[in-house]
Amino acid sequence: MRDEGRPITFRLFFREPDRIPISDGPPAGLHQMVFTDPLPFDEYELRRLSPAADFYRSLIGASLDKEKGLRIWGLINSGARWVQTAHGGRKIDANLPPSLLIRVTGPGRLAVCKGPVTIVTLNSGKIALPSMEPAVPLWLLESFTPSGDKLDILHRPAREAGGKPCSVIDDAFLRILSQQVYKRIVSMMRSLHHGGTIILVPPERAAELTAPNRFLDSRYKFVSEEPRHRLRSLYMKLLNTLAGEGERLGIIDRPIGWSDYMASESSAIERLDEAIFETAQFIADLTSTDGAVVMTKSLEVVGFGAEILGGLETIHTVARILDDGGEHRQIESTRQVGTRHRSAYRICHKLHDIVVIVVSQDGMVRIVLWKDNMVAYWDQMVASVLDL
Repeated sequence: MRDEGRPITFRLFFREPDRIPISDGPPAGLHQMVFTDPLPFDEYELRRLSPAADFYRSLIGASLDKEKGLRIWGLINSGARWVQTAHGGRKIDANLPPSLLIRVTGPGRLAVCKGPVTIVTLNSGKIALPSMEPAVPLWLLESFTPSGDKLDILHRPAREAGGKPCSVIDDAFLRILSQQVYKRIVSMMRSLHHGGTIILVPPERAAELTAPNRFLDSRYKFVSEEPRHRLRSLYMKLLNTLAGEGERLGIIDRPIGWSDYMASESSAIERLDEAIFETAQFIADLTSTDGAVVMTKSLEVVGFGAEILGGLETIHTVARILDDGGEHRQIESTRQVGTRHRSAYRICHKLHDIVVIVVSQDGMVRIVLWKDNMVAYWDQMVASVLDL
């Protein structure tokens, strides 16, 4: 069904109104508004209510009446804080109690949840179960996790301005953080519904590939100064702040890990986490322009609106990677995809040290790279618990 030509979107929350505190409200709680007369629970009432129940800020409240069956009892204002969590934020949304929640983002696009936790999704007739495995395979994540001497905080104690040692950060922390930032960027790209491409290049090739060359023509290029390095700078500030927080909390007998970061109540870490989220949103927005966003693997945004030049050699087959370990593959013809994907195949065939992330209009995420002596790709069906 549609409403005045628009897809119907809403969040439906099954919980009795007397189980929601009437004095609460956003951003930390729920603000309920109960109808004097409950409504029938059917597709027509849901369609009528959906424009008033903004997907990002409100829920439609429903519960089971022993005599009349399911009824719609009112609307709930949740605020929009949950969106950051869904796009890869640090904390679990504490607003929603563990009751049945159904998110509807379009025809045949549903997510069934227990409070903030997604149980199962339905998209284009495909049922998907969220996995506790990393959103990106480890072998692939290594292709775009920053490294270098500026991040050696991971391998030695950081030092405060006065020279006093701080706690050490666990080696796996940066990998998990990169996974979360990747999730945020790609989730936001998917929510724009127009597709986009990000090309990740080695830092040492950034100048070459933004100057006139035969591979890429970037229409918009950024000056090489701190704002271009902002995401990497935020990583460093976060790592140093977390190391100092560990010392304050007395964590000296072990490295500080991801669970410590998740549990931290530090306002400084909260601000840095939000800054990383906003930078990820900015990068995703750049993909709205025709052409690709060009970033380095050390997280510099060097330009956007980049065209993959047409003089590159055409390739006819690629390898589809079938497992998270990257060991099993299937050879496919390149005729099965459109221009955006074929361009990614061509440049990866020529430049073996880059990674290309392609997001289709339908939300499919394809990551293309040179692997085992040929162009290969890995499809990611769901990049976020918020499947928009």
